[in-house]
Amino acid sequence: MTMLDDIGGDDALHALVNTFYDLVETLPEGANLRRLHGRGHGIAHARVEQVDFMSGFMGGRQHYRERHGHMDVKEIHAHVPIRLEDAENWLTCMDRALTEEGHAGPHIDKLRAVLRRVALILVNDVPDWEDTGTRLP
Repeated sequence: MTMLDDIGGDDALHALVNTFYDLVETLPEGANLRRLHGRGHGIAHARVEQVDFMSGFMGGRQHYRERHGHMDVKEIHAHVPIRLEDAENWLTCMDRALTEEGHAGPHIDKLRAVLRRVALILVNDVPDWEDTGTRLP
């Protein structure tokens, strides 16, 4: 049984990611996450990519890997200035999305712990775009 099975499969994953991004778009904790996504392809694009990535990450079909050739989260986010506060805000939104979608239990505690480890390894010292004037293509 995979983590994806544990949360209820593909439909549950879509619901989770949509709830997560709804929270990112509305909560104060999502403000800088919205700014960072706005410098990339936007939140609508991120919703699709997140579902595809999380599917493979959680033991389902490897949609993201099939399209992009890898699942290296450090590489995916290497150009994005991610501070500890951003990682914590991402986790706050995801924790709330998990709760709002009714996910609870030891398997969700394990998922939260894994997501925390991943979020924290993405924290970096890439200069903020506001500080450098750098624009993404």
